[in-house]
Amino acid sequence: MTPLTIDHVVQLHPRVSVRPEPFGALLYHFGTRRLSFLKDLTLLAVVSQLDGTRPLGDALDAARVPREDQARYLRALSALAASSMIVASGATEVAA
Repeated sequence: MTPLTIDHVVQLHPRVSVRPEPFGALLYHFGTRRLSFLKDLTLLAVVSQLDGTRPLGDALDAARVPREDQARYLRALSALAASSMIVASGATEVAA
């Protein structure tokens, strides 16, 4: 997958569960059995905004991510997309 930009519209994969933890959250994908750790409460706030209806830029703004930090968060979100934790709006295919 190409790196995500603020214009991409994504959502949490329907088969991913989010469990909040004091350090951030655990994401578990029931299809791939992958586990991801979100060790950043702001990243958790961004992921919580991903409802598949708005571009990533809106989610970053809603989570109050400063403009100068957005590239770092987009890289983290791109990694989540590469592991199928988040997907383009309407997509549900599981990477092999």
